[in-house]
Amino acid sequence: MDNMTENDTANGAAASDPLAASFDAILKSEEHEARISAVESNVDGIKADVTSLQGETRQLKDGLARIANAAARPALSTSNGEAVTGTKSMSRSPARQQFVDGYLRRGQSGEVKSFSANSGPEGGFAVPQEIDAVIGRLLTDISPIRAIANVVQTGSAGYRKLVTHGGTPSGWVSETAGRPETDTPEFAEIAPPTGELYANPAASQAMLDDAAFDVESWLAGEIAEEFARAEGAAFVGGTGNNQPAGFLTAPVSANGDDARPFGTLQVIGTGADGGFSAVNPEDRLIDLVHSLKPGYRQGASFVMNSSTLAIIRKFKTADGAFLWQAGLAEGRPDTLLGYPVVEAEDMPDIADDSLSIAFGNFRAGYLIAERSATNILRDPFTNKPFVHFYATKRVGGQVVNSEAIKLLQFSA
Repeated sequence: MDNMTENDTANGAAASDPLAASFDAILKSEEHEARISAVESNVDGIKADVTSLQGETRQLKDGLARIANAAARPALSTSNGEAVTGTKSMSRSPARQQFVDGYLRRGQSGEVKSFSANSGPEGGFAVPQEIDAVIGRLLTDISPIRAIANVVQTGSAGYRKLVTHGGTPSGWVSETAGRPETDTPEFAEIAPPTGELYANPAASQAMLDDAAFDVESWLAGEIAEEFARAEGAAFVGGTGNNQPAGFLTAPVSANGDDARPFGTLQVIGTGADGGFSAVNPEDRLIDLVHSLKPGYRQGASFVMNSSTLAIIRKFKTADGAFLWQAGLAEGRPDTLLGYPVVEAEDMPDIADDSLSIAFGNFRAGYLIAERSATNILRDPFTNKPFVHFYATKRVGGQVVNSEAIKLLQFSA
């Protein structure tokens, strides 16, 4: 008994326990060994997949890093007119490519004529829509009145609009009642005076030949800046003679909305010549706001130049709070009495009888009509060695709703 081996003991235990004997047989069977082998193979395959996935993840991160670095580099232009960023190129439309590299850089007008059907009698060619859209966006950003007025695009030089004033061309009736005659409205035709707006930026031929010089962005920025400077003055004080009629050149009256002729703006006096009254000067601003009908106050803005705003910013309420509030959040404008303040340097400084502050809903009150296409004439001869780009665009403007804009006049 003492000489019994461990195997003999195990065999004896298995013989005495049928369940253990059956389990031992399963462990030693070929089918069980095959299953174990299959599981081990699957585990090895999963490990291989995980390793491969880790490698692909590293490659993807490296690729994203290269793309980010390439996007941060300045755009270049290849000899075939493709915009290049890093090692990848972003192709332009054929019209845009011909215009930039054929006409702007080298003056090859023959290629441009194949896609430009809007050549004017003064010469030049209509810029592609992509570049014209960039000019339009820049104009909206830097032209103060354009950013708040109603801008319409026209296909011709003239624009006309019929508006009604006076009368009540509507009413309420029951389903079966007769329709009584309403008051007869009066119609007025609005035809904003227009003029040709032009800019004439210049670049040297060496700059144009340099592939690293982004002529497209440079030209759009220069045109937009010069257009904004010229039209900003016209929308405020334009005479209407070969240029828009500014809102400050419209007729004015101290009468209310129901007592003024159509097209005449209402003025509110400050109570003192060349300044605000000494007692509660902020009250005149409140009067100006509430002279505008409630329906127009939604979307209304103050318009003044920076020197006038410097005076307004010092006004306080009786409890010491400033009337002017800075727009601290990104994208929010500065406000005065809760309304945005637009700085337009073409507004007059405060002086005797000056109309230095405007308040109103300019989207309802002032209309800008422009022909959608901008024409450019390349001129390498007038001022050698510089190449001038003479850009033109027809723009008009006029007050269309005299109830939507009010003016503060610095007079007693």
